[in-house]
Amino acid sequence: MPSTAVLVVIVIVAFYLFSSIKILKEYERGVIFRLGRLLSSPKGPGIVLVFRPFDQIVRISLRQEAMEVPAQDIITRDNVTLKVNAVITLRVIDAAKAVVEVSNYVYQTSQFAQTTLRSVLGEVELDELLAHREKLNLKIQTIIDQHTSPYGLKVVSVEVKQVDLPESMLRAMARQAEAEREKRAKIINAEGEFNAAQRLVEAATLLAQQPITMQLRYLQTLSEIGAEKNTTIVFPLPLELVSLLKQVGQAVQPKPGGDVQQ
Repeated sequence: MPSTAVLVVIVIVAFYLFSSIKILKEYERGVIFRLGRLLSSPKGPGIVLVFRPFDQIVRISLRQEAMEVPAQDIITRDNVTLKVNAVITLRVIDAAKAVVEVSNYVYQTSQFAQTTLRSVLGEVELDELLAHREKLNLKIQTIIDQHTSPYGLKVVSVEVKQVDLPESMLRAMARQAEAEREKRAKIINAEGEFNAAQRLVEAATLLAQQPITMQLRYLQTLSEIGAEKNTTIVFPLPLELVSLLKQVGQAVQPKPGGDVQQ
């Protein structure tokens, strides 16, 4: 009988010790409370002894976690109503604080993120939100990190995921973009006309220095017309004849008294 009792006690102790063995993965830490008091430092990774019912263990993962912030209704500084959601990447850097200082660090971080997203994006205009998203992401990350650092969290990044604009604003932005394109097209066309006019003035100045070049250009134009093999008949008219007719017309103009100049 005594030997049987000793064997039973040994089996019970062995089973108790075996059940007290906990294996923590590389990315896990075990926060142990012994008789309700927190031990000095989290345990793990590897084999950890948890002597129940005196000890209680809380497993905490040190891996990065991606948390999606639900879509928030935001009114920007220029009175545009938007729906904006974001993605936050965070990780636990102090497992003991994440267990002791806050009841649910994921939920509390989500609430901080929602209020911060509304307050920060409500202070900027729509154009700044669309053009300077990286700066706003960094500002939101800094604010959330200040709130979460007391309970052992580190916000790695914050990214504004999607900005939903109302249909009326989308149509207005499309009209604005179209008007901007038309403005640029008109400016480019005007610049082209201006450059062409400058070139024509330079060409006229150059041709005026050598009048014979106008006759050569005239003959070249006739050659180009004849090369098209069409039925158009061209009668060359000398430029000197045009000048002579102009002088005759000026000579026969009536005088103020009604006489014709001979």
